[in-house]
Amino acid sequence: MTQVSMTVNGRAVSGDVEGRTLLSEFLREGQRMTGTHVGCDTSQCGACVVHVNGEAVKSCTALALDLEGAEVKTIEGMANADGSLGVIQQAFQDHHGLQCGFCTPGMVMSAAALLKDNPKPSEQEVREYLEGNICRCTGYHNIVKAIMAASGQDVSAIAAE
Repeated sequence: MTQVSMTVNGRAVSGDVEGRTLLSEFLREGQRMTGTHVGCDTSQCGACVVHVNGEAVKSCTALALDLEGAEVKTIEGMANADGSLGVIQQAFQDHHGLQCGFCTPGMVMSAAALLKDNPKPSEQEVREYLEGNICRCTGYHNIVKAIMAASGQDVSAIAAE
């Protein structure tokens, strides 16, 4: 076992990990941050997306030991300081961008990364960016609407599929 330290959602954390411990496991089991979901363990579904040093990362493929000193942000860190939903989270709620909710944390984290790099994406750009995230419930339409609404764009013209 080796101790690893990092900052998660602005708070210094540390824990003993094996060399094979994934970031998703470190967060969920070691830090009790269960908002990061693990759907596939193969980097296919995107449910485990978090931000590492400002970049979207699938935490089921990142080793915790490799992230010594890193800044990590999880879905728990997306809320406003007063605990209310952040802009993207609120847009997902307002535009029904979730059903079962399993993929939602990864979708929100991916959306935040997209909007950081492209503050006003087109519908097509949103759809292309989400290719690494799987949702089995929604058909993506309302997820795309939610992301575009979070960017401040009018979503009334987005046609239902």
